[in-house]
Amino acid sequence: MQRVIVGEIGRPHGVRGLVRLRAFTADPAAIASYGPLTDEAGTRRFAVTPLPDGIARIEGVSDRDQAARLTGVKLYADRDRLPPPEDPEEFFLCDLEGLAAHGEDGSVLGVVRAVEDHGAGPFLVVDGKAGELLLPFTKAVVPVVDVAAGRLTVVPPAEIVVAPQPGEDAA
Repeated sequence: MQRVIVGEIGRPHGVRGLVRLRAFTADPAAIASYGPLTDEAGTRRFAVTPLPDGIARIEGVSDRDQAARLTGVKLYADRDRLPPPEDPEEFFLCDLEGLAAHGEDGSVLGVVRAVEDHGAGPFLVVDGKAGELLLPFTKAVVPVVDVAAGRLTVVPPAEIVVAPQPGEDAA
């Protein structure tokens, strides 16, 4: 089951267990309708009630200390609980996993194993015959995404295609 990050618990707000909530959904109040939400590992469940001004109540959290222990917890929902994107050109990054990556000439480069984002923007991890290929997920590098057809077109930038140097095979 694919899971999508939909929010993050922030610092405590007040002394009664309320928290700041950063919702990554188009409608911040909708985060409660995608529940139950889980942590990244999928082991802890959270029932979230959004309140005005980016504040939320989490079921079972009744004091500031309990709320403080949840600071930074990322909240995930099952992919099938989220509404489909309204625009046919939109998609969730997790929808790219498993798509076939093709070059502009139609050659098969591999399959998207993962989409990762460590703060500088998402990149695709493509497994292919040549090994693992890491590609920035930009319009220049990935000009065509066709989730329905199960494929995307990739134009690898020249600077990431590095030919092996003499003697590197032995390393």
